[in-house]
Amino acid sequence: MNSKRTQSLNRRRFLQTTALATAGMAAAQHVTFAAGGADALAIVLDPADTVASAGPARWAVSQLQEALIAKGVATRSVARVQNVPPGEHCLVVAGSATPVAAEILKDQEVSVAAAPEALGLVAGKMEDRAVLLACGSDPRGLVYALLELTDRVVCGIAPSTAMTLPQPIVEQPANAIRSIYRCFVSDVEDKPWFYDREMWPQYLTMLATQRINRFSLTFGMGYNTPNHIKDSYFFFTYPFLFAVPGYDVRVGNLPDAERDRNFDTLRFISQETAARGLHFQIGLWSHGRDWPNSADVNYPLLGLTKENHGPYCRDALAKLLKECPAISGVTFRVHGESGVPEGEDDFWGTIFDAFRQCGRKVGIDMHAKNLTQRQIELAVATGMPVTASPKYWGEQQGLGYIQTAIRTHELAKSPYEEQPSGVGLGSRSFTRYGYGDFFKEDRPFGIIHRVWPGTQRLLLSGDPKLSAAYGRASSFCGGLGFELLDPLTFKGRTGSGHPGGRCAYADKSLNPKYDWEKFLYTYRVWGRLT
Repeated sequence: MNSKRTQSLNRRRFLQTTALATAGMAAAQHVTFAAGGADALAIVLDPADTVASAGPARWAVSQLQEALIAKGVATRSVARVQNVPPGEHCLVVAGSATPVAAEILKDQEVSVAAAPEALGLVAGKMEDRAVLLACGSDPRGLVYALLELTDRVVCGIAPSTAMTLPQPIVEQPANAIRSIYRCFVSDVEDKPWFYDREMWPQYLTMLATQRINRFSLTFGMGYNTPNHIKDSYFFFTYPFLFAVPGYDVRVGNLPDAERDRNFDTLRFISQETAARGLHFQIGLWSHGRDWPNSADVNYPLLGLTKENHGPYCRDALAKLLKECPAISGVTFRVHGESGVPEGEDDFWGTIFDAFRQCGRKVGIDMHAKNLTQRQIELAVATGMPVTASPKYWGEQQGLGYIQTAIRTHELAKSPYEEQPSGVGLGSRSFTRYGYGDFFKEDRPFGIIHRVWPGTQRLLLSGDPKLSAAYGRASSFCGGLGFELLDPLTFKGRTGSGHPGGRCAYADKSLNPKYDWEKFLYTYRVWGRLT
């Protein structure tokens, strides 16, 4: 976020803040909010305020209320400040452009940018009452303002201290997209968390609290290519979710009830994501029809032929977008590793027709490796927002910078050449890492940098300076931001999954309830410092 307070955050300051928060825990139960000894907070939210009344903002209010109630503070909601007795603490929840917010901001000589996700937490006075204003330029900005207060309370800061700010907090994003990318790659390891409806609300709330604004649930990355497949669960995704009328495409060994459960679960996850104001992205990385050397695959793909391949994928995607309306974007791998030979751009043109049918704005994101101009043109022609997403680095996490040189063996080849294996070694292999030639000033698409998982797949990672460096580089030349692959992204790939959890501790007493809780500090510094 663009603020002096955030930019100056370092390890020492984080530890100091944590220590203060811990010290505040002991005092929390002795806090008196209002004169007369009653612990209470009035939350002012005007139903006519379209920002404050939006579903995600109301959800964030409920999170703050739950946190305060857990600390013994009663809350109540009112529509106007005039309804609050002068002695009672008052939180005004509003869009930053509303008259009530504008009055408080002007009085305190503070301004909140009219930019997406901008937020303000400002102490002031209104109607002779002391108030704290939580405002946002849009619902997501207001969500972040409210979750900032909630986070302070949950982390142990006494409610009276959490709701008393010595100076205004005014922030806006440095990067338009801050995405976390979680993959399903293992039948054995990933079904438990995929189906866990108690886990998802907590995980997504954590992402929103740390200022992540996009969650990408990704399928089809279990193998680099559709070759020697053993564990194919969700690899070619559509038939694992539903049957498509007019096609006899299905998955062997998959009961209809389990297939229906998969789709119901996907809709649940997408709805929970949208309820928190986050963008829900689905990744469909494999569209290959043929799976060579895969005779012992656990879930064989049946009924897909050369003739119906493209039309089936188009109609399946159209059904997915129609029946899962919380999907706001789709990520595709469009080079040879997808299983579609490079040079067959018409296949992608057929699939992209599904976006024209969905009746709403849904983004198209294409992994940049070997991305062709023709593929970009086909995507742009849909009228949907289009992005290309190159890797920052290779399979191992590197330093926070963008590749600025092309290796000799990856220079563009002419005429077009493709290796028989179709593994992305064609004429545009220089787009494998870095931004390649995508930063044209007149480009009709955006750039998102994807941070591939490396050693952090098991080891803890949380360096504030490194995260901030990625944040600064992500907006280079108009870049939209970054997508960080979840620390455990590749665990269980290529049929290597093992039952018993994903944390890999020999001492099971160290395991948190959910695997992602091991990396809470990583999410915090990445979300807030980018």
